[in-house]
Amino acid sequence: MIKKLRLGPALALAVLATPAPPASASVAAGPAASHPSTSSAPAQPAGSGASGARVPLPLLAAVGRLPVAAEHREGYQRKLYKHWNRGLDAKDGCNTRKEVILAEAVQAPEVAAGCKLSGGTWRSAYDGLTVTDAARLDVDHFVPLAEVYDSEQTPWSTVRREAYANDQDSPDTLIAVSAASNRAKADKDPAQWLPTDPSYYCTYAATWVATKLRWALAVDDAELQALRELAGQCPTTTVVYKPAP
Repeated sequence: MIKKLRLGPALALAVLATPAPPASASVAAGPAASHPSTSSAPAQPAGSGASGARVPLPLLAAVGRLPVAAEHREGYQRKLYKHWNRGLDAKDGCNTRKEVILAEAVQAPEVAAGCKLSGGTWRSAYDGLTVTDAARLDVDHFVPLAEVYDSEQTPWSTVRREAYANDQDSPDTLIAVSAASNRAKADKDPAQWLPTDPSYYCTYAATWVATKLRWALAVDDAELQALRELAGQCPTTTVVYKPAP
């Protein structure tokens, strides 16, 4: 468990007003936010306003919406979550993994037949590294597949598991990061691991919470405490999410 988080000046948050994104999203402030959509207006419970637009929820309040339950790892196998599928565009020759890598490029790579990528630039949010070779990227399930299995409140269908494992309808579920940082994270939750770039802590917590809320996943006691401590250090960070179908 995280006993105390010492978040330095990099996390003195300056929040800019921008529109909420059209899909489910964690909403976090900070210079390293990879999916930034922040608001300085008074936050309200995430949901639909008069215009039908979802409104931001303070991170601590969003944490309070998470169901709490013991984890259950027995029976887990990675193959239960089929990935990668053909992605959003079955005609582009790129599977979900490659589509995420293309979508998150800071400088777009060249795409050859068979979705072979060359060139391009990416920023790995977990460790702040600049990556210039797509082969050095992993596409991470923000909430790892083993953690999803632990957190399912009732066993999911095969279809739902595949939908999670390839979810591009949210900007949060999948993220392209350096292979080294993804493997350091493995299947750990925020009570066990945090990014090596402290300026990303608030965004990381908000994205984790948004993903768990989107997919109605539970947290265990240690995870809940870690998220509360992070939320206490991120008072201007907000969350918007859309429940998965």
